[in-house]
Amino acid sequence: MIAKKGEFYSGAGMMAVFVVILIVMFMPVFKGHNGLDYLDSLYNSISKGSAYYIPALQEDVKSYAGSNVKLTLTMGDETEARQTSLLFQKGGALVNVSGATLSLDGDLGAMLTVSLEDADLMYHNKGTAVSDKYGYDERQALYNWWAAGNAMEKELQRQKQFKAAKIVATINKKAIETAYNYYRIDPQSIADRYGIVIFSLVFYVLYTLWYGFGIMFLFEGWGLRLEH
Repeated sequence: MIAKKGEFYSGAGMMAVFVVILIVMFMPVFKGHNGLDYLDSLYNSISKGSAYYIPALQEDVKSYAGSNVKLTLTMGDETEARQTSLLFQKGGALVNVSGATLSLDGDLGAMLTVSLEDADLMYHNKGTAVSDKYGYDERQALYNWWAAGNAMEKELQRQKQFKAAKIVATINKKAIETAYNYYRIDPQSIADRYGIVIFSLVFYVLYTLWYGFGIMFLFEGWGLRLEH
């Protein structure tokens, strides 16, 4: 039994419009993508454009030039250890591989500089340069830098070299992880896409309100009410 036909049919109409828009959003009408994928890609590219810390970190690493360290790192397995040894060798370190264990003797600044160079290449989607450099997949190379960085941080802390451990952890978080996660995403500035950003935020708010009022009108028209 419909108590208020006007409100009920208004709510039904609003819900019908809501469903139609929802169906359109899941259709590949936005440059071959559905609306959710398109906006997800847009916001990923905008966030990448504001997450480029590598130049500043390259400046910070210069103070570690000539700082020699001797580290023993335990990697995931023998293959990872062998692959990771190639990374440190590019930084001029003497590396000994024994199973899954790496023994390093080298300039910390030089090793960190190479890791930032690789992260920078990946950030700019130049993965081929990284894979050619080491002879295996570029994502695996960056993952190995990340795993080695975690092991380096723990070893440096064990040796009470806390300042060095901190810069290693910062590079892992702000350079290695960022470059890995944003690989093959083209960075954009929000200033260049402010129109679509504002539209998407306003649309989200209005679309949510539209749904809420549609439900409210449906139930009130049907005769259901919340009472205290």
